[in-house]
Amino acid sequence: MAIEHDFFGLLESGPDGSIFWSENIEFGDQSVTVDLTAPDQEDVSQAALDVAAAMVSSLETLDMSARNAMVNELDDRTSEVTEYLLQQQATFGDQLEELLVDISGDTHIDIIRSLQLMSMTILADEHGGADPFAVLEYALDPDATDDVLLVNLASDGTVQSVTSAD
Repeated sequence: MAIEHDFFGLLESGPDGSIFWSENIEFGDQSVTVDLTAPDQEDVSQAALDVAAAMVSSLETLDMSARNAMVNELDDRTSEVTEYLLQQQATFGDQLEELLVDISGDTHIDIIRSLQLMSMTILADEHGGADPFAVLEYALDPDATDDVLLVNLASDGTVQSVTSAD
């Protein structure tokens, strides 16, 4: 079986009924991997695909919301964002400034601004549910695949949580 969608094209299901779509999207001066997945094609509605397409098209807006959510967590010294930023400072030490795109004097803000959006995973079967519909993955060092922050989004685009990959 397959699902046809204007944005994603023909989404064919695998032998287990799952669907998967992947594309590299140019975002600023980088390439972001966007994956759409669902374990069972039967759980994916046209509305979910429409929302997913809108999210891909508004990646810049979602990125800004995600970064603002990270900034909002800076007041909490025990938040995963704060712990991630402190870890990055410890890991890179004096070389940290070389990774920053802008140096304003507020190191935590500068790190958040400098994080690279690595990927967006859309969990198409979670449309309208309590679990994340999309997950944005950020890294300061693109080669450190385990050292990332994950921003979980609801299907309406609101930020549900920001977590580290640990």
